[in-house]
Amino acid sequence: MQPGSAVTPATSLIATLPGSWYTDPAVFAQEQQAIFDGHWLCAVRSGDVPAAGQFQVVQAGSESVLVVRQRDGSLRGFLNVCRHRGARLCLAESGQAARYLRCPYHAWSYDLGGRLAAAPNLARMPDIDRDAYGLVPVALREWLGYAWVCLAGQPPSFGHTVIGTVTARLGGEQAIEAYAPRELAVGRRISYDVAANWKLIVENFMECYHCAPIHPELTSVLPEFAGGYSAQYYVGHGAAFAGRAAGFTVDGSPGFGRLPGVRDDQDRRYFAVTVLPQVFINLVPDHVILHRMIPLGPGRTTVVCDWLFDAAVVAAGRDVSRSVELFDRVNRQDFAACERTQPSMSSRAYRDGGVLVPSEHHIAGFHAWVRDRLAAVPG
Repeated sequence: MQPGSAVTPATSLIATLPGSWYTDPAVFAQEQQAIFDGHWLCAVRSGDVPAAGQFQVVQAGSESVLVVRQRDGSLRGFLNVCRHRGARLCLAESGQAARYLRCPYHAWSYDLGGRLAAAPNLARMPDIDRDAYGLVPVALREWLGYAWVCLAGQPPSFGHTVIGTVTARLGGEQAIEAYAPRELAVGRRISYDVAANWKLIVENFMECYHCAPIHPELTSVLPEFAGGYSAQYYVGHGAAFAGRAAGFTVDGSPGFGRLPGVRDDQDRRYFAVTVLPQVFINLVPDHVILHRMIPLGPGRTTVVCDWLFDAAVVAAGRDVSRSVELFDRVNRQDFAACERTQPSMSSRAYRDGGVLVPSEHHIAGFHAWVRDRLAAVPG
């Protein structure tokens, strides 16, 4: 057999996706249509748009989406496209609309609810239906203190695909409610530009076979990870802190008092959840870490990571750096590994893919999930 030729995996190994699925622009376009344009995506921290008229622009699948705080306190989402000639309505990533959302091209203006409110010479066009020519709405739900959006005309059940995923992993909805993520405050936010396909990042987060080789700080705090089994290996499992670790910090030093609702059986444990296609949730007694991914191309992904603490901790200006540094190091180690892997996806050595060991079996489930959704794309 020639080196690099296809082999039949041993019975203890599971075949992966082929390398082209991580590099081919056509595959990426299919994923945008079949996955990111049709599933709920975590878009904005609700607290980042606290006042009426404030907005944030986010990339959600193939679309630019505008999330706007309404005068009644609710949030609404719209495609960030003027209905006149298709110009981008809001150019800044965030801002404050005094009264209207005004297109900088021809000054078509929309109220916060998306209705066409004004335009040059509009009075001379009385037949224009201002609702019909309003902004195109996007489905939006708030949960865990974030606005989640879905581009689909008929979004899938939020309860089943998002809440159900989290509660099934943790063993019940009350398990995440104990951390009260909606009430927490952002103590630190870091945005990472990762030169790797989004699926490599998901796969990395789902397994811990790599933890011993590249995460010395993490395995020092969570020693069971050195054995290669992840916190997501079975329902309800949380990795126990090392006896010497007083907190989930880079040096094992104490962090902050545990969040008020955290139960005794959740104390001194780390829980992780993957919400496909783009959210990772990490729960520890005194804070929550939430990642949201934005795929920008076959080999480029933005990952925004929020560290959420008790609001009193943040308001008091307490030093959260030791807590942040632990997972910031983990992130950078993970993303560097993904970036080392990405170039090999186009190698003939990986043309037919690689293999998964038994402790990575749940990645095979992720691959099946991706295959099933791409198979449903017409043509």
